Amino acid sequence: MSAPAPSPLAIVDAEPLPRQEEVLTDAALAFVAELHRQFTPRRDELLARRGERRAEIARTSTLDFLPETAAIRADDSWKVAPAPAALNDRRVEITGPTDRKMTINALNSGAKVWLADFEDASAPTWENVVLGQLNLIDAYTRSIDFTDPRSGKSYALKPADELATVVTRPRGWHLNERHLRLDGTPVPGALVDFGLYFFHNAQRLIDLGKGPYFYLPKTESHLEARLWNDIFVFAQDYVGIPQGTVRATVLIETITAAYEMEEILYELRDHASGLNAGRWDYLFSIVKNFRDGGSKFVLPDRNAVTMTAPFMRAYTELLVRTCHKRGAHAIGGMAAFIPSRRDAEVNKVAFEKVKADKDREANDGFDGSWVAHPDLVPIAMASFDAVLGEKPNQKERLREDVAVAAGDLIAIDTLDARPTYDGLRNAVAVGIRYIEAWLRGMGAVAIFNLMEDAATAEISRSQIWQWINADVVFENGKHATAELAREVAAEELAAIRAEIGDEAFAAGRWQQAHDLLLQVSLDQDYADFLTLPAYEQLG
Repeated sequence: MSAPAPSPLAIVDAEPLPRQEEVLTDAALAFVAELHRQFTPRRDELLARRGERRAEIARTSTLDFLPETAAIRADDSWKVAPAPAALNDRRVEITGPTDRKMTINALNSGAKVWLADFEDASAPTWENVVLGQLNLIDAYTRSIDFTDPRSGKSYALKPADELATVVTRPRGWHLNERHLRLDGTPVPGALVDFGLYFFHNAQRLIDLGKGPYFYLPKTESHLEARLWNDIFVFAQDYVGIPQGTVRATVLIETITAAYEMEEILYELRDHASGLNAGRWDYLFSIVKNFRDGGSKFVLPDRNAVTMTAPFMRAYTELLVRTCHKRGAHAIGGMAAFIPSRRDAEVNKVAFEKVKADKDREANDGFDGSWVAHPDLVPIAMASFDAVLGEKPNQKERLREDVAVAAGDLIAIDTLDARPTYDGLRNAVAVGIRYIEAWLRGMGAVAIFNLMEDAATAEISRSQIWQWINADVVFENGKHATAELAREVAAEELAAIRAEIGDEAFAAGRWQQAHDLLLQVSLDQDYADFLTLPAYEQLG
C-alpha cells in the first residue's frame, strides 16, 4: 500500500488576483510545501534561540565574538565561491519594491544591481506578494510594460545588456504568510518569497546568463545562515540545477550578526557573494538588544547617528575587512534622499551629502553601495568609478590596518550627540506617516524627502520606547514620558489632518497608524517587530 500523498498548501482568506494561476501553480505550491515541511521546524527553533540570546544580553549588557567558532575565524585558507560574472561588478545597487512601474524603472536605472524587495520596502499584502512575483516573471520574459493611469506615460524595458542584475530579498524569518497554510499552519514568508521566485525563475535566469541571487535580511546568527544554505542545497537539487548556482548576500543589520560575519560567510561559502551594511535596522537591533542596558546604550536622534560615529565606523570597517579576507563583496549603506522637483537648493545640499557618503564608502574599500532613487545612481556611480576605474571591485584591498575589538561595536557612548525634543517629534511624525502608508499596502514611502521603509518605523518607535524607559531629559527640560509621546502624537495627527484636509484624512488609516505607533512605542512589553502587530491589521 502506497503512502498517502502529502496534503497540499491551502490558499486562505485571499481574494483571487488577475493571473495568479501563473504564479500559484500546483508544482510551485508543492515546492513551497516541501520547503515548509523540511525547514520550518528549524526556523522555529532558531526564532526561540533569538529570544534566549536576547535574555542573555539583558543579563550581561555585552556581546563578544564566539569562542566556539574561533577556529573558523583563525583559518585563513577558506574563501567564498568566486562571484559569477553578473555579480562581479556591483558598484551601484538600487533598492525598491516589485510593483510593475518600479520593476521597469529599477531595471532601466543604470544601476548594476536591483534589490527586488519583498521585505522592508514592501507591505506584504497578498496582492504585493503574488503580483510582485508575476512582475519579475514578466520582466525575465520581456512581457512587461506599464502605462501610468494618471500621467499617461508609458514604461518599457531597455535592451537586455543595459538592465540591472536582480537580487531578490525575501521576508525575514519572523514573518509568516497567513494566506498560505499547510494543515492549518502558516508558511514562513521567507519560504514563500524564496520558493515562488526560485521555482519559476532559476532555470530562466541561468538561460539569461545570470542566476537566482538573493539578499538575506534580519539574519541574527551563523546558524540562521546555515539554515539558508541547506535550503539552497535542497532547492537546487529539487529543480535540477548545479549546486553553487544560487548566490546570497547577507545584510549585517543586527548587532548579533556583526559578531559573526566570518561565520556567516563560512556557512554560506559555496553560495555567498557578500555582506551589506544595513544602517537603520542595525540601529534598531542595538536598541532592541540593549534596551535594558542603561544610559550608555541610549541612542541620540537617528539623523545624528552618522556612519562616521565610532561604533558605526567599527562596524563598517570590520565588514569590509571580513569580506575581502574571504573573497566576498562588501556593499555599503543606503542613500535614501528623494530629489525634489520643486526645490533645487534642497537637492544641491542633499546631493553633496550623498556624494560625501559614497566617496567615503568607496575610499574605505566597499565594492558598491545602495541608492533609493534613479537620480542618485550617477552620483554614486561617479564616487565608485573614481576609485575603481575599470576594475569591477576592490576585493584586493584587504584592509589589514583595521582592528576592531568586541567592545568597539557597542561603544554607543562614544557619541557626543544626545536625544532632542525635535528628534522625538520627528520619530513620531515619520512613524505615523510610514505606518499609515504601510497599512494601505505601501512599503516604500517618500517622507520629508527621504525614502522610508519598515526599518525607519522600527528605529522611530524603538527610540521613543528607549528614551521613555531611560527617562531621558531633552534640551528644553521636558522629560521623555508616555504622556509627552501621546501629546506629540496628537499634535502630529492634527497637523496631518490640517495638511491634507478632512476628506483625505478620513479616507486614510491615520488614526489606526497613530494608535499602532503608540502601542509599540509605549507598551512595557517591547514587541520584537512592529510588523508583527501591523500585519494583523494589514488589508
